[in-house]
Amino acid sequence: MAERVNRPDRHGGYEGGVGRSPSWLAPLLLFLLLLPAGLAGQSSGFYDVPAVLQPGDVLHVQVWRQSEFSGDFEVTVEGRISHPLYRQIEVAGREVEEVEEDITEFLRQFVEQPSIVVEGRVRVPVGGEVRQPDIYDLRLDTSVARAVAMAGGPTDRGAWDDVRIRRNGQEYRLDLTDPDTRLRELEVRSGDEIVVERRTDMFRDYIAPSASIVGAAAAVLRLFF
Repeated sequence: MAERVNRPDRHGGYEGGVGRSPSWLAPLLLFLLLLPAGLAGQSSGFYDVPAVLQPGDVLHVQVWRQSEFSGDFEVTVEGRISHPLYRQIEVAGREVEEVEEDITEFLRQFVEQPSIVVEGRVRVPVGGEVRQPDIYDLRLDTSVARAVAMAGGPTDRGAWDDVRIRRNGQEYRLDLTDPDTRLRELEVRSGDEIVVERRTDMFRDYIAPSASIVGAAAAVLRLFF
């Protein structure tokens, strides 16, 4: 009995239904596998970045019944508070709770039992596919999800599951639809940048551009043949 040989058909596959896959299938599978390859992963250290103040951040100080000691003060390039009395207190690289203790101790020179509230605020750009891209003045306990919501939320093309955080020279991808509470409650840090990426649309982003290229190529060929 003669051995059956599968011959390639005109589509790059093989006749008879048995044999190698069509020549176009492997590149397609490779393309689909590589779609998420450019996404930056999260490291455990990303969640453990301390909420420290840096130059350019703002310290809100409220001393009860002492307006001369109250206000919003920027952290100077020297890492101190931009206030004539508080300027001796170093704040850069320190958490708000530590700074509050130092301010409270300092105020005891002038107030017998100072009642004080201190909050750290950072300026965070929120952009990409959001309705109101801008630089937002946020408390250090503001979550990334809240920051995106303050920017009007994602546009119709924005993706809640593809939010990029640029932090300490690295980029991380967050899926804010993930039930992991660490993601939903992740707080902003000094120097953060938040970008909501555009939602992938296979037809709009891949098929339609390819069809346009093919159509353009066909039009060029018609000029010569």
